Formats: sequence, C-alpha cells, structure tokens
Amino acid sequence: MIDTSSNIHATAIVVGNTGLLFMGPSGSGKSMLAFACISEAQRMGMSATLVADDQVLISEQDGAVIATCPAAIAGLIELRGTGIVRLPSTASAAMHYAVLPGNATGDKRLPPEDERMAIAGGVDLPVIRLLANTPIPLAVLIAKAPDIGR
Repeated sequence: MIDTSSNIHATAIVVGNTGLLFMGPSGSGKSMLAFACISEAQRMGMSATLVADDQVLISEQDGAVIATCPAAIAGLIELRGTGIVRLPSTASAAMHYAVLPGNATGDKRLPPEDERMAIAGGVDLPVIRLLANTPIPLAVLIAKAPDIGR
C-alpha cells in the first residue's frame, strides 16, 4: 500500500475504461507504443487519452493503482526522433495492466502466465509483454486481454 505517490519512469494511457502503464528502460519504445495504441483506438472509434509520459505519479486508492500526471507535463508526450506533441489527456486514471517489453527469441520468448509486476510501494499489476516494433500494438494487447477498451 502506498501512503503517498511514487514518481516512476513510465507512460500511462487509458483506452476506453482500461488503464495501461507502459514500463521499461529509457529508449525501449514506451511512448511510441502508447501513442500507437491511442491512435489505433481512436481510429476504431474508442476513447483513448494520455495520462502521463515519462513521469507518472503512482498511488493506491481503495485497492486501485492510480496514475497521475505531474502538472508541468500534462498532455505532452515525446515521440523519439519527432519531438514533443500535445495529446488529449486526463489528469489521473486507474491502471489495470503493466505493459512490459517482450523478447522475440530465447528462453523468455514465452512469458509466464499470470505474470505480475510490482509497480511501487507494494502495489502490483498484471503484465502483458509487447515487442517494441509491433505494428498494431493495441490489437496485440486486446488479443491477450480482451477486456481492454471496455
């Protein structure tokens, strides 16, 4: 349980009513994957907004993992190689899945079922693994978790 918020390096978005927290090392493609998911959802007629990019304040409220955006970066996302752009955003939202970098080859090609990730202060989320170069990332996420966007 988190008594105060923890600032983590991640990108948080909401697709429909589902919060997706993209986590991984700097340069791993979090922002671009999140942006692609927002764009894909909007093309499908689903609501999708940015919560925060690069810095996400994580707290726990009534058993839910809540992502909040620091005011200074509200609505801004960095698309590496392109620059910073403004997107529709929301100040905070519940997160439902942690989206982590996947491995295309080797022993960890198939991640464990029911994998969970400790986010901050003892709260955790179910994990979905996703390759950074996935051309239609939202479709892959929905294939793994059909409740996304509902």
